[in-house]
Amino acid sequence: MNASSADQLLQIEAIKRLKYVYLRAVDTHDWQLLESTLSEDCVARYDGGKYSFDNRSELIAGLRGHMDSPNVLTMHNGHHPEIELLSESEARGKWYLQDLVFNKEQNWMLFGTAIYTDHYRLENGEWKICRTEYERIMETINAPIPSTLSFTHSMFEKK
Repeated sequence: MNASSADQLLQIEAIKRLKYVYLRAVDTHDWQLLESTLSEDCVARYDGGKYSFDNRSELIAGLRGHMDSPNVLTMHNGHHPEIELLSESEARGKWYLQDLVFNKEQNWMLFGTAIYTDHYRLENGEWKICRTEYERIMETINAPIPSTLSFTHSMFEKK
């Protein structure tokens, strides 16, 4: 493997890590960490544009509005990354998403899958997500949450 190929692999790994951090930040409601993964002009189109945001501030405010509650528990897993370096400072990627959402206050749960398509840009030596979108493959909603389901722990519950 030549140095160019090795550097490309390092860049691809950095982009993978970026997406993993993004998903973890969403699930842990770490909005400052989430902000660090996005370019200021990041555009997001989730669920075929059902949820649309035109910059980082709008995106974070939108996610906080839907999720910033101890009663909203989520799990977003990104699988099977396909990362393509377009230039030294631009890349795009596709990811398979599996998500599980519990809204204990509204008493429903969601299980879904989707394909994420992201665009990345190198800013000051760090990769940032500058566009992110997903198209649902499938989604199921169960309401009410089955009475046999018992929540035994949540990081958001006060101890």
